[in-house]
Amino acid sequence: MKIESTYDACAVIEGFASFEPTEEDTLEAWALLIETGDCWSLQGFYGRNAAYLIEQGIISREGKINWEKVAELEEG
Repeated sequence: MKIESTYDACAVIEGFASFEPTEEDTLEAWALLIETGDCWSLQGFYGRNAAYLIEQGIISREGKINWEKVAELEEG
């Protein structure tokens, strides 16, 4: 599913989406919240997790997913 809104992203992250999200869906949800800056105005949980994903190099400050880093972490 294409995650197109803050509501969709929150639904995926919090587990109330109308579909079973994949890991890719979840990363795309976080990326959207980071790209739009909405993660910084939602509950603290969102900002803390967004900061962690950025610090780990998984998602850039611009909201781009580093798929190479994701693959590295999955391998090891």
